[in-house]
Amino acid sequence: MAWFKSYLKKHWKDRNRSHKAELRKTFHTEIMSVIYKLPTMPTCKFANQKRNIINIEMIRLRDATIADLPLLNHWDEQPHNIQADPNDDWEWETELLRNPEWRKQLMAELDGRPIGFLQIIDPALEETHYWGQIPENLMAIDIWIGEKEDLGKGYGTVMMQLALERCFANPAVTAVIIDPLQSNVRARKFYERIGFEFVENRQFGDDPCAVYCMTREVWAGISGLK
Repeated sequence: MAWFKSYLKKHWKDRNRSHKAELRKTFHTEIMSVIYKLPTMPTCKFANQKRNIINIEMIRLRDATIADLPLLNHWDEQPHNIQADPNDDWEWETELLRNPEWRKQLMAELDGRPIGFLQIIDPALEETHYWGQIPENLMAIDIWIGEKEDLGKGYGTVMMQLALERCFANPAVTAVIIDPLQSNVRARKFYERIGFEFVENRQFGDDPCAVYCMTREVWAGISGLK
């Protein structure tokens, strides 16, 4: 993991260089050799949490649509969401009408009531190159709970499990990455409890973030999949 950190520090600075394809190929080969050497973490309380707090079958994910625009704009204005994501403009009016192959935007519903939003992207294909030089076969997740009253009830745990199931259903996917703000202690503890491992602190635009990774091996230990 130390090698992973030093590689990121060196090569993410090259995000705008012309030898992008060559770097991606090299990064893919070398980083995958490191990821597969990460120790498999012991099974966490992920599965027990979903059973004890809420039945996973009560929550489902569906595609976000333009009909969700008023609700998403409302959630954008909630203090806990502003604190977690203060600088991004999601451009809902435009993005809800698009369906690029590298992205899924999903609404989470509890017994038919919208409670949160998920975005799953392929960071190697994402068109703004937010993640810079990054190998193929990774996925990245953004997640939020819409209303403050729905925090701390286990909904996010179930949403994340459903998102991870989608990501790792593709056998080519080797790991999932996330980037909460460094200052978002609550979110970071949530990801660590689920099984994500801290990689490094990284600046994305105006946001000082903490990069985390979950490998397929860790997910297999958590979910019971082989």
